[in-house]
Amino acid sequence: MTTGQFLLVAVLALPALGAAVAAALPDRVGRLAGTAAAALTLVAAALLASGDSGWTAYTASTPGVLPWHRLDVAWVPDLDLRFHLGVDGISYPLVVLTALLTLLCCGYSLWRVPGGGRGNVLVALLLVIEVGILGTFLALDLVLFFLFFEVVLLPMYAVIAGWGGSGEDSETTRRAAARKFALYTLFGSVLLLVGVYVVVSAAGTADIVALTGGTGLSRGTQLAAFTLLGLAFAVKSPLWPLHTWLPDAHTQAPTVGSVILAGVLLKMGTYGLVRVAVGVAPEGARWAAPVLGVLAVAAIVVGSLVCLAQDELKRLIAYSSVGHMGFVLLGIATLTATGIQAALIGNVAHGVITGLLFFLAGAVKDRTHTGELAGLSGLRETTPRLAGLLAFAAIASLGLPGLAGFWGEAFAVVAAIQVGGALWTTLGVLAAVGGALTAAYLLRLLRRVTHGRPAPTVAGLSPGIAGAELAAWAPLVLLALAIGLVPTLVLGVAEAPVAALLEVVHP
Repeated sequence: MTTGQFLLVAVLALPALGAAVAAALPDRVGRLAGTAAAALTLVAAALLASGDSGWTAYTASTPGVLPWHRLDVAWVPDLDLRFHLGVDGISYPLVVLTALLTLLCCGYSLWRVPGGGRGNVLVALLLVIEVGILGTFLALDLVLFFLFFEVVLLPMYAVIAGWGGSGEDSETTRRAAARKFALYTLFGSVLLLVGVYVVVSAAGTADIVALTGGTGLSRGTQLAAFTLLGLAFAVKSPLWPLHTWLPDAHTQAPTVGSVILAGVLLKMGTYGLVRVAVGVAPEGARWAAPVLGVLAVAAIVVGSLVCLAQDELKRLIAYSSVGHMGFVLLGIATLTATGIQAALIGNVAHGVITGLLFFLAGAVKDRTHTGELAGLSGLRETTPRLAGLLAFAAIASLGLPGLAGFWGEAFAVVAAIQVGGALWTTLGVLAAVGGALTAAYLLRLLRRVTHGRPAPTVAGLSPGIAGAELAAWAPLVLLALAIGLVPTLVLGVAEAPVAALLEVVHP
Protein backbone atom coordinates (compact mmCIF):
# COMPACT_ATOMS: atom_id res chain seq x y z
CA MET A 1 0.00 0.00 0.00
CA THR A 2 1.38 3.40 -1.00
CA THR A 3 1.40 6.43 1.26
CA GLY A 4 -1.45 7.98 -0.70
CA GLN A 5 -3.59 4.85 -0.36
CA PHE A 6 -2.84 4.71 3.36
CA LEU A 7 -3.97 8.34 3.73
CA LEU A 8 -7.21 7.66 1.83
CA VAL A 9 -8.04 4.88 4.27
CA ALA A 10 -6.92 6.94 7.27
CA VAL A 11 -9.15 9.88 6.35
CA LEU A 12 -12.18 7.59 6.70
CA ALA A 13 -10.94 5.25 9.43
CA LEU A 14 -9.85 7.92 11.93
CA PRO A 15 -13.24 9.63 12.37
CA ALA A 16 -15.00 6.26 12.36
CA LEU A 17 -12.77 4.97 15.17
CA GLY A 18 -13.02 8.33 16.92
CA ALA A 19 -16.82 8.12 16.89
CA ALA A 20 -16.77 4.67 18.44
CA VAL A 21 -14.29 5.70 21.14
CA ALA A 22 -16.07 8.98 21.91
CA ALA A 23 -19.41 7.22 22.35
CA ALA A 24 -17.91 4.55 24.64
CA LEU A 25 -16.01 6.87 27.01
CA PRO A 26 -17.39 9.18 29.72
CA ASP A 27 -18.68 12.55 28.53
CA ARG A 28 -15.67 14.88 28.90
CA VAL A 29 -13.07 12.25 28.01
CA GLY A 30 -15.15 11.15 25.04
CA ARG A 31 -15.31 14.69 23.70
CA LEU A 32 -11.52 15.00 24.05
CA ALA A 33 -10.95 11.71 22.24
CA GLY A 34 -13.34 12.68 19.45
CA THR A 35 -11.65 16.03 19.01
CA ALA A 36 -8.24 14.34 18.84
CA ALA A 37 -9.56 12.00 16.14
CA ALA A 38 -10.90 14.99 14.20
CA ALA A 39 -7.50 16.69 14.46
CA LEU A 40 -5.70 13.61 13.12
CA THR A 41 -8.23 13.41 10.29
CA LEU A 42 -7.45 16.99 9.29
CA VAL A 43 -3.72 16.19 9.22
CA ALA A 44 -4.33 13.12 7.04
CA ALA A 45 -6.61 15.11 4.73
CA ALA A 46 -4.06 17.89 4.31
CA LEU A 47 -1.31 15.36 3.54
CA LEU A 48 -3.30 13.99 0.59
CA ALA A 49 -1.72 16.73 -1.53
CA SER A 50 1.80 15.52 -0.73
CA GLY A 51 4.04 12.97 -2.40
CA ASP A 52 4.89 12.13 -5.99
CA SER A 53 1.21 11.92 -6.91
CA GLY A 54 0.34 15.21 -5.23
CA TRP A 55 -1.20 18.22 -6.89
CA THR A 56 2.08 19.74 -8.18
CA ALA A 57 2.92 16.71 -10.28
CA TYR A 58 -0.71 16.37 -11.26
CA THR A 59 -1.09 19.87 -12.65
CA ALA A 60 2.18 19.52 -14.54
CA SER A 61 1.25 16.29 -16.32
CA THR A 62 -2.54 16.75 -16.55
CA PRO A 63 -3.36 13.01 -16.71
CA GLY A 64 -6.98 13.25 -17.82
CA VAL A 65 -9.55 12.39 -15.16
CA LEU A 66 -7.25 10.18 -13.07
CA PRO A 67 -6.99 11.07 -9.36
CA TRP A 68 -3.83 11.97 -7.49
CA HIS A 69 -4.12 8.97 -5.19
CA ARG A 70 -6.28 5.95 -5.81
CA LEU A 71 -7.29 2.82 -3.88
CA ASP A 72 -9.20 0.18 -5.84
CA VAL A 73 -9.83 -3.21 -4.25
CA ALA A 74 -12.53 -5.84 -4.68
CA TRP A 75 -15.49 -5.25 -2.37
CA VAL A 76 -18.32 -7.52 -3.59
CA PRO A 77 -16.68 -9.55 -6.38
CA ASP A 78 -19.83 -11.41 -7.47
CA LEU A 79 -21.55 -8.08 -8.21
CA ASP A 80 -18.37 -6.45 -9.55
CA LEU A 81 -18.51 -3.80 -6.82
CA ARG A 82 -15.24 -2.29 -5.71
CA PHE A 83 -14.03 -0.24 -2.76
CA HIS A 84 -12.71 2.49 -5.03
CA LEU A 85 -11.46 5.74 -3.51
CA GLY A 86 -9.56 8.66 -5.00
CA VAL A 87 -8.89 12.36 -4.60
CA ASP A 88 -8.14 15.11 -7.12
CA GLY A 89 -8.29 18.89 -7.36
CA ILE A 90 -12.09 18.93 -7.49
CA SER A 91 -12.57 16.96 -4.29
CA TYR A 92 -9.45 17.89 -2.31
CA PRO A 93 -10.52 21.40 -1.14
CA LEU A 94 -13.85 19.99 0.04
CA VAL A 95 -12.13 17.13 1.87
CA VAL A 96 -9.91 19.58 3.78
CA LEU A 97 -12.85 21.93 4.46
CA THR A 98 -14.90 19.04 5.87
CA ALA A 99 -12.07 17.93 8.14
CA LEU A 100 -11.46 21.50 9.33
CA LEU A 101 -15.09 22.33 10.12
CA THR A 102 -15.57 19.02 11.94
CA LEU A 103 -12.50 19.70 14.07
CA LEU A 104 -13.73 23.21 14.90
CA CYS A 105 -17.17 21.89 15.85
CA CYS A 106 -15.75 19.10 18.01
CA GLY A 107 -13.38 21.56 19.67
CA TYR A 108 -16.26 24.00 20.24
CA SER A 109 -18.19 21.17 21.92
CA LEU A 110 -15.40 20.86 24.50
CA TRP A 111 -16.42 24.32 25.71
CA ARG A 112 -20.18 24.37 25.15
CA VAL A 113 -22.60 21.48 24.79
CA PRO A 114 -26.18 22.38 23.83
CA GLY A 115 -28.94 21.03 26.00
CA GLY A 116 -30.57 17.78 25.01
CA GLY A 117 -28.01 15.05 25.54
CA ARG A 118 -24.46 14.03 26.40
CA GLY A 119 -21.69 15.92 24.67
CA ASN A 120 -19.65 12.83 23.82
CA VAL A 121 -22.60 11.38 21.88
CA LEU A 122 -22.95 14.65 19.96
CA VAL A 123 -19.24 14.55 19.05
CA ALA A 124 -19.57 10.91 17.98
CA LEU A 125 -22.48 11.81 15.70
CA LEU A 126 -20.49 14.68 14.17
CA LEU A 127 -17.66 12.25 13.39
CA VAL A 128 -20.07 9.77 11.76
CA ILE A 129 -21.42 12.61 9.62
CA GLU A 130 -17.81 13.42 8.71
CA VAL A 131 -17.25 9.84 7.54
CA GLY A 132 -20.28 10.07 5.27
CA ILE A 133 -19.32 13.42 3.79
CA LEU A 134 -15.65 12.53 3.27
CA GLY A 135 -16.61 9.19 1.76
CA THR A 136 -18.92 10.97 -0.70
CA PHE A 137 -16.07 13.23 -1.82
CA LEU A 138 -13.61 10.33 -2.13
CA ALA A 139 -15.78 7.56 -3.65
CA LEU A 140 -15.06 6.61 -7.27
CA ASP A 141 -17.64 3.81 -7.39
CA LEU A 142 -21.29 4.82 -7.87
CA VAL A 143 -22.66 2.28 -5.40
CA LEU A 144 -20.06 3.25 -2.80
CA PHE A 145 -20.88 6.91 -3.49
CA PHE A 146 -24.55 6.23 -2.82
CA LEU A 147 -23.84 4.42 0.45
CA PHE A 148 -21.61 7.21 1.80
CA PHE A 149 -24.19 9.76 0.62
CA GLU A 150 -26.77 8.05 2.86
CA VAL A 151 -24.57 7.74 5.95
CA VAL A 152 -25.23 11.36 6.97
CA LEU A 153 -29.02 11.05 7.15
CA LEU A 154 -29.64 9.41 10.52
CA PRO A 155 -26.87 11.12 12.54
CA MET A 156 -27.89 14.58 11.26
CA TYR A 157 -31.51 13.78 12.09
CA ALA A 158 -30.38 12.83 15.61
CA VAL A 159 -28.32 16.03 16.01
CA ILE A 160 -31.29 18.24 15.07
CA ALA A 161 -33.88 16.27 17.02
CA GLY A 162 -31.72 15.65 20.09
CA TRP A 163 -29.76 18.88 20.59
CA GLY A 164 -31.69 21.40 18.52
CA GLY A 165 -34.06 24.19 19.51
CA SER A 166 -33.68 26.61 22.39
CA GLY A 167 -35.51 27.64 25.50
CA GLU A 168 -38.57 28.91 23.66
CA ASP A 169 -38.64 26.10 21.12
CA SER A 170 -40.59 22.99 21.96
CA GLU A 171 -39.40 19.45 21.41
CA THR A 172 -42.21 19.04 18.87
CA THR A 173 -40.84 21.88 16.73
CA ARG A 174 -37.29 20.59 16.49
CA ARG A 175 -38.46 17.03 15.85
CA ALA A 176 -40.72 18.31 13.08
CA ALA A 177 -37.72 20.09 11.49
CA ALA A 178 -35.65 16.91 11.78
CA ARG A 179 -38.41 14.84 10.17
CA LYS A 180 -38.73 17.32 7.33
CA PHE A 181 -34.98 17.12 6.73
CA ALA A 182 -35.15 13.32 6.74
CA LEU A 183 -38.15 13.12 4.40
CA TYR A 184 -36.67 15.47 1.81
CA THR A 185 -33.34 13.69 1.99
CA LEU A 186 -35.01 10.31 1.60
CA PHE A 187 -36.87 11.59 -1.45
CA GLY A 188 -33.55 12.62 -2.97
CA SER A 189 -32.03 9.30 -1.98
CA VAL A 190 -34.69 7.34 -3.86
CA LEU A 191 -34.03 9.38 -7.00
CA LEU A 192 -30.28 8.89 -6.56
CA LEU A 193 -30.66 5.14 -6.15
CA VAL A 194 -32.79 4.86 -9.30
CA GLY A 195 -30.32 7.04 -11.20
CA VAL A 196 -27.40 4.88 -10.09
CA TYR A 197 -29.30 1.75 -11.15
CA VAL A 198 -30.05 3.24 -14.59
CA VAL A 199 -26.37 4.07 -15.15
CA VAL A 200 -24.89 0.83 -13.79
CA SER A 201 -27.36 -1.46 -15.53
CA ALA A 202 -26.84 0.28 -18.87
CA ALA A 203 -23.05 0.60 -18.70
CA GLY A 204 -22.26 -2.63 -16.86
CA THR A 205 -19.90 -0.86 -14.45
CA ALA A 206 -20.12 1.43 -11.43
CA ASP A 207 -16.60 2.88 -11.91
CA ILE A 208 -16.97 6.69 -12.02
CA VAL A 209 -13.61 7.14 -13.77
CA ALA A 210 -14.59 4.69 -16.52
CA LEU A 211 -18.07 6.23 -16.81
CA THR A 212 -16.87 9.83 -17.10
CA GLY A 213 -17.82 11.09 -20.53
CA GLY A 214 -20.93 8.90 -20.75
CA THR A 215 -18.98 5.83 -21.85
CA GLY A 216 -21.39 3.02 -22.77
CA LEU A 217 -24.52 5.15 -22.27
CA SER A 218 -26.94 6.07 -25.04
CA ARG A 219 -28.36 9.57 -25.36
CA GLY A 220 -31.72 8.48 -23.95
CA THR A 221 -30.06 6.83 -20.95
CA GLN A 222 -27.98 9.93 -20.29
CA LEU A 223 -31.07 12.18 -20.37
CA ALA A 224 -32.91 9.91 -17.93
CA ALA A 225 -29.85 9.53 -15.69
CA PHE A 226 -29.16 13.27 -15.53
CA THR A 227 -32.79 14.01 -14.69
CA LEU A 228 -32.78 11.54 -11.81
CA LEU A 229 -29.33 12.42 -10.52
CA GLY A 230 -29.85 16.15 -10.99
CA LEU A 231 -33.07 16.14 -8.97
CA ALA A 232 -31.44 14.04 -6.24
CA PHE A 233 -28.53 16.45 -5.90
CA ALA A 234 -30.85 19.48 -6.17
CA VAL A 235 -32.61 18.35 -2.98
CA LYS A 236 -29.31 18.23 -1.09
CA SER A 237 -27.89 21.48 -2.54
CA PRO A 238 -30.73 22.67 -2.14
CA LEU A 239 -32.08 24.13 -5.39
CA TRP A 240 -35.28 26.16 -5.42
CA PRO A 241 -38.07 25.02 -5.09
CA LEU A 242 -36.75 21.93 -3.25
CA HIS A 243 -35.18 24.06 -0.51
CA THR A 244 -37.95 24.33 2.07
CA TRP A 245 -36.38 21.82 4.47
CA LEU A 246 -33.28 23.99 4.89
CA PRO A 247 -34.56 27.02 6.91
CA ASP A 248 -36.40 24.81 9.42
CA ALA A 249 -33.39 22.52 9.85
CA HIS A 250 -31.00 25.44 10.35
CA THR A 251 -33.30 27.30 12.72
CA GLN A 252 -33.71 24.28 14.98
CA ALA A 253 -30.23 22.74 14.71
CA PRO A 254 -27.63 23.45 17.41
CA THR A 255 -24.77 25.73 16.43
CA VAL A 256 -22.38 22.91 15.48
CA GLY A 257 -25.13 21.19 13.51
CA SER A 258 -25.83 24.34 11.50
CA VAL A 259 -22.11 24.81 10.80
CA ILE A 260 -21.73 21.28 9.42
CA LEU A 261 -25.04 21.42 7.57
CA ALA A 262 -24.29 24.69 5.78
CA GLY A 263 -20.53 24.34 5.61
CA VAL A 264 -20.15 20.94 3.96
CA LEU A 265 -23.32 18.82 3.91
CA LEU A 266 -24.91 21.02 1.21
CA LYS A 267 -21.73 20.62 -0.85
CA MET A 268 -22.48 16.93 -1.28
CA GLY A 269 -25.20 17.97 -3.71
CA THR A 270 -23.15 20.38 -5.80
CA TYR A 271 -20.12 18.06 -5.80
CA GLY A 272 -22.31 15.18 -6.92
CA LEU A 273 -23.73 17.34 -9.68
CA VAL A 274 -20.24 18.06 -11.05
CA ARG A 275 -18.58 14.69 -10.46
CA VAL A 276 -21.45 12.32 -11.16
CA ALA A 277 -24.33 13.97 -13.01
CA VAL A 278 -22.29 16.13 -15.40
CA GLY A 279 -19.37 13.71 -15.65
CA VAL A 280 -21.36 10.53 -16.22
CA ALA A 281 -24.18 12.02 -18.33
CA PRO A 282 -22.67 14.96 -20.29
CA GLU A 283 -25.35 14.84 -23.01
CA GLY A 284 -27.99 15.08 -20.31
CA ALA A 285 -26.11 18.00 -18.76
CA ARG A 286 -26.03 19.89 -22.07
CA TRP A 287 -29.74 19.19 -22.58
CA ALA A 288 -30.78 20.33 -19.07
CA ALA A 289 -28.35 23.26 -18.70
CA PRO A 290 -30.86 26.04 -19.58
CA VAL A 291 -33.43 24.69 -17.10
CA LEU A 292 -30.77 24.37 -14.39
CA GLY A 293 -29.64 27.93 -15.10
CA VAL A 294 -33.19 29.30 -14.79
CA LEU A 295 -33.76 27.48 -11.50
CA ALA A 296 -30.39 28.66 -10.17
CA VAL A 297 -31.21 32.31 -10.88
CA ALA A 298 -34.68 31.84 -9.38
CA ALA A 299 -32.95 30.58 -6.21
CA ILE A 300 -30.68 33.65 -6.16
CA VAL A 301 -33.50 36.17 -6.55
CA VAL A 302 -36.15 34.42 -4.44
CA GLY A 303 -33.65 33.63 -1.66
CA SER A 304 -32.55 37.27 -1.51
CA LEU A 305 -36.11 38.61 -1.48
CA VAL A 306 -37.11 36.24 1.30
CA CYS A 307 -34.04 37.31 3.30
CA LEU A 308 -35.16 40.94 3.03
CA ALA A 309 -38.37 39.94 4.85
CA GLN A 310 -36.76 37.80 7.56
CA ASP A 311 -36.70 38.92 11.20
CA GLU A 312 -34.90 35.91 12.74
CA LEU A 313 -31.12 35.73 12.59
CA LYS A 314 -30.50 32.02 11.91
CA ARG A 315 -33.42 31.80 9.51
CA LEU A 316 -32.06 34.74 7.52
CA ILE A 317 -28.63 33.10 7.25
CA ALA A 318 -30.31 29.84 6.24
CA TYR A 319 -32.23 31.49 3.40
CA SER A 320 -29.04 33.26 2.34
CA SER A 321 -27.59 29.81 1.65
CA VAL A 322 -30.32 29.22 -0.95
CA GLY A 323 -29.15 32.29 -2.84
CA HIS A 324 -25.44 31.58 -2.49
CA MET A 325 -25.85 27.99 -3.65
CA GLY A 326 -27.84 29.39 -6.57
CA PHE A 327 -24.64 31.09 -7.77
CA VAL A 328 -22.81 27.77 -7.46
CA LEU A 329 -25.47 26.00 -9.51
CA LEU A 330 -25.49 28.78 -12.10
CA GLY A 331 -21.74 28.30 -12.59
CA ILE A 332 -22.22 24.55 -13.06
CA ALA A 333 -25.11 25.12 -15.48
CA THR A 334 -22.90 27.12 -17.86
CA LEU A 335 -20.72 24.01 -18.43
CA THR A 336 -17.70 26.25 -18.99
CA ALA A 337 -14.30 26.30 -17.31
CA THR A 338 -15.01 29.72 -15.82
CA GLY A 339 -18.39 28.61 -14.49
CA ILE A 340 -17.31 25.33 -12.96
CA GLN A 341 -14.24 26.95 -11.40
CA ALA A 342 -16.55 29.64 -10.00
CA ALA A 343 -18.79 26.91 -8.60
CA LEU A 344 -15.89 25.10 -6.94
CA ILE A 345 -14.45 28.19 -5.25
CA GLY A 346 -18.00 29.33 -4.40
CA ASN A 347 -18.55 25.99 -2.66
CA VAL A 348 -15.48 26.44 -0.48
CA ALA A 349 -16.13 30.13 0.20
CA HIS A 350 -19.72 29.45 1.23
CA GLY A 351 -18.57 26.73 3.60
CA VAL A 352 -16.04 29.02 5.26
CA ILE A 353 -18.18 32.17 5.47
CA THR A 354 -21.55 30.63 6.31
CA GLY A 355 -19.88 28.33 8.83
CA LEU A 356 -18.50 31.46 10.51
CA LEU A 357 -21.90 33.19 10.33
CA PHE A 358 -23.62 30.29 12.08
CA PHE A 359 -20.94 30.17 14.76
CA LEU A 360 -21.51 33.89 15.38
CA ALA A 361 -25.30 33.56 15.25
CA GLY A 362 -25.08 30.80 17.84
CA ALA A 363 -22.90 32.99 20.06
CA VAL A 364 -25.37 35.88 19.80
CA LYS A 365 -28.33 33.62 20.58
CA ASP A 366 -26.53 31.98 23.52
CA ARG A 367 -25.86 35.41 25.02
CA THR A 368 -29.20 37.10 24.38
CA HIS A 369 -31.53 34.04 24.32
CA THR A 370 -33.25 35.41 21.24
CA GLY A 371 -32.72 35.37 17.50
CA GLU A 372 -35.21 38.11 16.67
CA LEU A 373 -33.48 41.02 14.94
CA ALA A 374 -35.61 43.55 16.82
CA GLY A 375 -34.25 42.21 20.10
CA LEU A 376 -30.58 42.43 19.05
CA SER A 377 -30.13 46.11 18.24
CA GLY A 378 -27.11 47.97 19.56
CA LEU A 379 -24.82 44.94 19.69
CA ARG A 380 -21.71 46.99 18.90
CA GLU A 381 -22.29 49.18 21.95
CA THR A 382 -22.02 46.30 24.42
CA THR A 383 -20.02 43.60 22.57
CA PRO A 384 -18.02 45.46 19.91
CA ARG A 385 -15.72 42.51 19.13
CA LEU A 386 -18.59 40.14 18.44
CA ALA A 387 -20.36 42.82 16.40
CA GLY A 388 -17.17 43.45 14.43
CA LEU A 389 -16.76 39.76 13.60
CA LEU A 390 -20.41 39.57 12.55
CA ALA A 391 -19.88 42.59 10.28
CA PHE A 392 -16.78 40.96 8.76
CA ALA A 393 -18.65 37.72 8.04
CA ALA A 394 -21.63 39.57 6.55
CA ILE A 395 -19.41 41.68 4.29
CA ALA A 396 -17.54 38.56 3.18
CA SER A 397 -20.88 36.90 2.44
CA LEU A 398 -22.11 39.76 0.26
CA GLY A 399 -19.09 39.29 -2.01
CA LEU A 400 -16.77 42.20 -1.23
CA PRO A 401 -13.65 42.01 -3.45
CA GLY A 402 -10.66 40.76 -1.49
CA LEU A 403 -12.74 38.29 0.52
CA ALA A 404 -13.63 34.71 -0.34
CA GLY A 405 -17.25 35.30 -1.34
CA PHE A 406 -16.34 37.53 -4.28
CA TRP A 407 -14.81 35.05 -6.71
CA GLY A 408 -17.54 32.46 -7.01
CA GLU A 409 -20.43 34.89 -7.39
CA ALA A 410 -18.70 37.33 -9.72
CA PHE A 411 -17.39 34.70 -12.09
CA ALA A 412 -20.64 32.74 -12.15
CA VAL A 413 -22.20 35.90 -13.60
CA VAL A 414 -19.26 36.34 -15.98
CA ALA A 415 -19.57 32.73 -17.14
CA ALA A 416 -23.29 33.12 -17.88
CA ILE A 417 -22.66 36.24 -19.96
CA GLN A 418 -19.74 34.57 -21.76
CA VAL A 419 -22.04 31.74 -22.88
CA GLY A 420 -24.01 34.44 -24.69
CA GLY A 421 -27.44 34.46 -26.24
CA ALA A 422 -30.58 36.08 -24.93
CA LEU A 423 -31.28 33.47 -22.24
CA TRP A 424 -27.84 33.31 -20.66
CA THR A 425 -27.26 37.05 -20.86
CA THR A 426 -30.59 37.61 -19.11
CA LEU A 427 -29.70 35.03 -16.47
CA GLY A 428 -26.35 36.74 -15.89
CA VAL A 429 -28.02 40.14 -15.45
CA LEU A 430 -30.66 38.76 -13.09
CA ALA A 431 -27.96 36.99 -11.06
CA ALA A 432 -26.09 40.30 -10.77
CA VAL A 433 -29.31 41.92 -9.52
CA GLY A 434 -29.57 39.09 -7.01
CA GLY A 435 -26.04 39.92 -5.88
CA ALA A 436 -27.15 43.50 -5.22
CA LEU A 437 -30.11 42.19 -3.22
CA THR A 438 -27.67 40.05 -1.22
CA ALA A 439 -25.80 43.21 -0.23
CA ALA A 440 -29.12 44.85 0.68
CA TYR A 441 -30.32 42.19 3.09
CA LEU A 442 -26.93 41.73 4.75
CA LEU A 443 -26.50 45.46 5.27
CA ARG A 444 -30.07 45.55 6.64
CA LEU A 445 -29.05 42.78 9.02
CA LEU A 446 -26.07 44.77 10.28
CA ARG A 447 -28.10 47.96 10.65
CA ARG A 448 -30.73 46.22 12.75
CA VAL A 449 -28.38 44.13 14.88
CA THR A 450 -25.21 46.14 15.40
CA HIS A 451 -26.50 49.75 15.26
CA GLY A 452 -29.02 51.73 17.28
CA ARG A 453 -29.86 51.84 20.96
CA PRO A 454 -29.07 48.56 22.78
CA ALA A 455 -32.14 46.38 23.22
CA PRO A 456 -32.91 45.09 26.75
CA THR A 457 -31.54 41.64 25.81
CA VAL A 458 -28.26 43.25 24.71
CA ALA A 459 -27.78 46.01 27.28
CA GLY A 460 -26.18 43.92 30.01
CA LEU A 461 -23.92 41.72 27.92
CA SER A 462 -20.24 41.24 28.72
CA PRO A 463 -17.94 42.62 26.00
CA GLY A 464 -15.56 39.64 26.16
CA ILE A 465 -15.20 36.67 23.83
CA ALA A 466 -14.18 33.29 25.21
CA GLY A 467 -10.90 31.75 24.11
CA ALA A 468 -12.70 28.65 22.82
CA GLU A 469 -14.85 30.86 20.61
CA LEU A 470 -11.83 32.63 19.15
CA ALA A 471 -10.13 29.29 18.53
CA ALA A 472 -13.16 28.11 16.53
CA TRP A 473 -13.68 31.36 14.60
CA ALA A 474 -10.12 32.52 13.85
CA PRO A 475 -9.30 29.82 11.22
CA LEU A 476 -12.45 30.72 9.28
CA VAL A 477 -11.66 34.45 9.40
CA LEU A 478 -8.14 33.78 8.13
CA LEU A 479 -9.40 31.43 5.39
CA ALA A 480 -11.96 33.99 4.21
CA LEU A 481 -9.09 36.46 3.81
CA ALA A 482 -6.64 33.96 2.32
CA ILE A 483 -9.02 32.63 -0.34
CA GLY A 484 -10.16 36.14 -1.17
CA LEU A 485 -6.60 37.40 -1.67
CA VAL A 486 -5.11 34.20 -3.15
CA PRO A 487 -7.92 32.37 -5.00
CA THR A 488 -5.39 30.01 -6.60
CA LEU A 489 -5.42 28.12 -3.30
CA VAL A 490 -8.62 26.56 -4.68
CA LEU A 491 -8.52 27.39 -8.39
CA GLY A 492 -4.95 26.17 -8.87
CA VAL A 493 -5.61 22.61 -7.76
CA ALA A 494 -8.91 22.40 -9.69
CA GLU A 495 -7.72 23.75 -13.04
CA ALA A 496 -6.46 20.49 -14.55
CA PRO A 497 -9.37 18.20 -13.54
CA VAL A 498 -11.91 20.81 -14.65
CA ALA A 499 -10.21 21.06 -18.04
CA ALA A 500 -10.23 17.27 -18.32
CA LEU A 501 -13.91 17.12 -17.37
CA LEU A 502 -14.86 19.71 -19.98
CA GLU A 503 -13.03 17.74 -22.67
CA VAL A 504 -15.58 14.98 -22.24
CA VAL A 505 -18.55 17.32 -21.71
CA HIS A 506 -17.77 19.17 -24.96
CA PRO A 507 -16.01 16.52 -27.12
